Amino acid sequence: MTLLDPRRGVVAAYAALAAETGVAIDGEAAAARLGPPLEEEIARWFPPERVAETAARYRELYAVHALPVSLPMPGAADAVAQVRRHGGQAVVVTAKSEPLARASLTHIGIEVDAVEGWRFAETKAEAMIEHDVTIYAGDHVGDIVGAHAAGALAVAVATGPCSADELAAAGADVVLPDLAAFGGWLSSHLLPGRLDDLATRLAGLGSVLVAFSGGADSAFLLTAAVRTLGADRVVAATASSASLPAAELAAATDFAARLGVRHLTPATNEMGREGYRANGPDRCYFCKAELTETLRPLADSLGLTHVVTGTNADDAVAGFRPGIRAAAQRGARTPLLDAGLTKAQVREASRRWGLSTWDKPAAACLASRIAYGIEVSPARLARVERAEAGLRVALAAAGLVVRNLRVRDLDDVAMVEVDADQVAALAARPDLLAAVEGFDRVEVDPRGFRSGSMNELLPAVARASGEGGAGR
Repeated sequence: MTLLDPRRGVVAAYAALAAETGVAIDGEAAAARLGPPLEEEIARWFPPERVAETAARYRELYAVHALPVSLPMPGAADAVAQVRRHGGQAVVVTAKSEPLARASLTHIGIEVDAVEGWRFAETKAEAMIEHDVTIYAGDHVGDIVGAHAAGALAVAVATGPCSADELAAAGADVVLPDLAAFGGWLSSHLLPGRLDDLATRLAGLGSVLVAFSGGADSAFLLTAAVRTLGADRVVAATASSASLPAAELAAATDFAARLGVRHLTPATNEMGREGYRANGPDRCYFCKAELTETLRPLADSLGLTHVVTGTNADDAVAGFRPGIRAAAQRGARTPLLDAGLTKAQVREASRRWGLSTWDKPAAACLASRIAYGIEVSPARLARVERAEAGLRVALAAAGLVVRNLRVRDLDDVAMVEVDADQVAALAARPDLLAAVEGFDRVEVDPRGFRSGSMNELLPAVARASGEGGAGR
């Protein structure tokens, strides 16, 4: 019961087996002992000469009675997703018959990279070694035996037949209450190695100009670069343009000063690029192209070898990100991505290092507030900045604590997004919405804040413009 909870169906399958054979079987007790090979349980109820044939029949009954009512364990799908998010592969090694294991995973909608059935305890080690498994999560003491025999870290979850104390006594390296805790544990477990990798990569770059927006990612990258290379081989550059809120520039300046690193604010001219002004689905491509084409000559003039950005591992798989492609085409390096650091790991490492930006909300450029297809102009950017600043002041005065806030420019309509738990409170206060000036109408998005919500309109925008999407 690590990924799958079949208990209800197991009881039903044993009831069907008992009815067929006339042998009284305690299905509840059998369901409480899941983990070891089926034949061990069958041997409790049938003589040795009948075990093989009865086990085969039980598997047929399982497919009928247990499989359809099996459920994923809480957190199972996310645990598998987290493994892939961190660049790993998900391998299932189980005592269940391989065909039933595959059918069970299909039924609960979980895809894995490999399935090895008919394995328990020490025999699991062979499959783990074959697939280079370094971490094995299981709910039975036999899983711990198998993991250690394979030289893998044994992560136990107390959701099966063995208690947390039993799992710990059996030598589990880690005991988690359930799979819902696995993702956070995995991220933390991998963090030290990835920080070492980041330091190695930065050292190999020699000297860097950091594209420094002041957000959590670029602030962490800037700090890591200074820690690794020294402040004399690192320069921070924050592009000064109409798309950057003044408050963000001020915060970036303060952060760099406290870090003791040189901070430059070169002007960029996104407005000079037609593709940026047109505000199609690929707007970010032209913005990032302008940035990197401005920073590269600046880096050369300063004798710095590389331009680096704060792109992290999540960014590289997060939907529509044409700006990443533009920067890569122009030679910008991505140390956080290359080291496999996710957003959560960046924030956790920033917290450990005492950085003020560790929990800073995401703050995309002002142009991201303007709906695709509506031309970007200095006046529109300024209108959005004034609207957000005014609304923040009004919310603070009213005692409404909002972490995330966006005013989306839908031309004549301002669509306000705030944290979901504050949507109702804000919608009930039209006096606060009056702080959003310059629009014919102001509405509150009932779905709340969603990073990249404008991308929800991308399919329609792409069809209308004839675009197939710019990719990353």
